[in-house]
Amino acid sequence: MSEFSNAARSTTAALRDLFPATPLLKNAYLSERHGADIWLKREDLSPVRSYKLRGAFNAMRKVRAASPDQLSFVCASAGNHAQGVAFVCAHFGVRGRIYMPVTTPEQKILKTRTFGGDAVEIVLDGDFFDETQTSAKAYCAQVGAHFLSPFDDADVIEGQASVAVEMLEQLGRAPDHLILPVGGGGLSSGMLTYLRDVGANTHTTLVEPAGGASLTAALKFGEPQTIPITDTFVDGAAVARIGDRNFAVLRNVAPRDVLIAPENRICVTIQEMLNLEGIVLEPAGALSVNVLDDLADQIAGKTVVCVTSGGNFDFERLPEVKERAQKWQGLKKYFILRLPQRPGALRDFLDMLGPDDNITRFEYLKKNSRNFGSVLIGIETGRAGSFAELESNVASRGFGFRDITDDQILADFLI
Repeated sequence: MSEFSNAARSTTAALRDLFPATPLLKNAYLSERHGADIWLKREDLSPVRSYKLRGAFNAMRKVRAASPDQLSFVCASAGNHAQGVAFVCAHFGVRGRIYMPVTTPEQKILKTRTFGGDAVEIVLDGDFFDETQTSAKAYCAQVGAHFLSPFDDADVIEGQASVAVEMLEQLGRAPDHLILPVGGGGLSSGMLTYLRDVGANTHTTLVEPAGGASLTAALKFGEPQTIPITDTFVDGAAVARIGDRNFAVLRNVAPRDVLIAPENRICVTIQEMLNLEGIVLEPAGALSVNVLDDLADQIAGKTVVCVTSGGNFDFERLPEVKERAQKWQGLKKYFILRLPQRPGALRDFLDMLGPDDNITRFEYLKKNSRNFGSVLIGIETGRAGSFAELESNVASRGFGFRDITDDQILADFLI
């Protein structure tokens, strides 16, 4: 055993003072669907509903062991890392100052305060995470507090490796295939380092959200890149820059083993796991399950472990999840309809709708001239393929009809 793997096993043992090992559960629905033995490592069932607790605990206990007088810790986070830090501050009886963007939803602030209790102070500072982190680090320098990084930290990486320790113990052997989400890289670098150290013969696939694929960019250029986040939906994994320490481990990953998951498709997975399995996953927590179809040829007949990394899902987002899932499945679209200003024109259009089509949005935008007006119309259908028939019928009748479903600028402005 290497020094890292021994430390990871020691960390795993120490974690038992905090919570029992998260379950590794075979999922019959996914196994049957994909013709493989699919197991879920349920990090969404940790006390803070994510794996982030592990790294925060290990980093804090290491600092406390080296500097017993260090009683003040600081982090910057709008989500799972904040909750993990709050939990371990209460556990160790130390003070925590948690910086969160002013735009953080009240639900996340409340959960962080609940886990930390009197041990933590929450400071809302900055409109964006980079501003928040700058303020947090400035405070650390001013008062001598210890900054707890969410992923780019050796002790955090070691703590996240405990997921791999538990997985091997629970399965009794190494899986044939492991699927991991990757954001900043703490979980993936920790687990891959441990598996390599113990000689596990496991093929690993890493998954990033399309709106923040920082590992893909780093592999392309050979070093971490700061990329624009084009979609913040997968807020637990859409990271602008992968950690330097993390990339030092992941730089040898083959680009073909890093998959990109579209945000709308992730919504389909969230819905399926909730409706069919009763499993609540946040967007980042659904990444590993989301790419199973992409890996059909690789996983058939194999033992596969998907790490469901978190379940901190705000149910107020369900309408958004449903709509994005419908868009991916081809069951919902938005159009701008150029409607002739004559009696019966609207009825003519409605007569072109099929029996499975339903209007969910109808808004008169403006009258372009004496003869035509523009209408924003949202349509749901119960059958993929209905829209092709509708568009053909509309075109043949001379109506102007523009699909704006995937036009992000127009959709944001009008919808």
